[in-house]
Amino acid sequence: MTLQLGAHVGQQNLGMDEMRALWRDLDQAGLDWISAWDHLYEAPPKGGTIDHFEAIATLAALACDTTNARLGCLVFYVGYRNPGLLARAAVTIDHLSGGRFELGLGGGWHEPEAEAFGYDFPGVGTRLDMLAEATDLITSLLTQERTDFSGEHYRAVNASLLPGPVNGSMPIWIGGRGEKRTLRLAAQKADGWNAAYVSAEEFGRLNGVLDDWCEKEGRDPDKVERSVNLAFELVADNVDVPKAEAAFNAEWGPMADRVRAGAMTGTPDQAAEQVMAYAEAGADLINIALRAPVSADVLDAYLTEVVPEVRRMAG
Repeated sequence: MTLQLGAHVGQQNLGMDEMRALWRDLDQAGLDWISAWDHLYEAPPKGGTIDHFEAIATLAALACDTTNARLGCLVFYVGYRNPGLLARAAVTIDHLSGGRFELGLGGGWHEPEAEAFGYDFPGVGTRLDMLAEATDLITSLLTQERTDFSGEHYRAVNASLLPGPVNGSMPIWIGGRGEKRTLRLAAQKADGWNAAYVSAEEFGRLNGVLDDWCEKEGRDPDKVERSVNLAFELVADNVDVPKAEAAFNAEWGPMADRVRAGAMTGTPDQAAEQVMAYAEAGADLINIALRAPVSADVLDAYLTEVVPEVRRMAG
């Protein structure tokens, strides 16, 4: 599979006009993928103190503002929406985009926002049970004329989903790093798997775990696309590195060391080698995760210098 490059854009801390202009720039720069996230509060959590937009409405605008990139959400927490409603929204966005939308699903992690808005946030085992059920139900709705489903958490009765996806099917992604259940679910049920903020070495190890699960489940590993999101922490000059590190620590707090392991750091001339390390570890799609504010000059350097260099190196 040809190496693909994308952007995972957090819809926070910037106005809608500014965000739409950013999407258009990313699309016109030739990125292969643009995604949003599914949060009700900002991430990392700041107690609901930063401007933030809802995912489905955001993605509908993204679909209309772009023409080339594949689009998705990495990932929807299945506890926020009935799976049938989510499938209906996904197909609607797919039609708005002309068939470029792909559906990401996950077990969630942002407990403060769930509590703030009155959503139940059960333990991780229950959330993964919900993820498995939701994936099965949504897959059926997207592929079958009628769906009957009776699970512990979700149900459907003779449900139809018309119109269906533009291309007749819609790729489903599962996001997460849990080795016993999440990666097994990806091997069983997903067209793609996404991990966020892990080192290239750790991504390669997890990639091998996914391969092992595919073998155990009788699934061709090549049928599961692999992607990673990297925090975009490039700076214009090495002089800016200490300042950027201090800002990163302040933003992420106790999570800083874990997230930094999966961050693109240094200057743009150092970025191509970082990207290629993930490609060598098995990533098919490598996304820069953008949280405003982002330096326009540094992002432009990534798009106009790093991306072409990576494409050259990847052959």
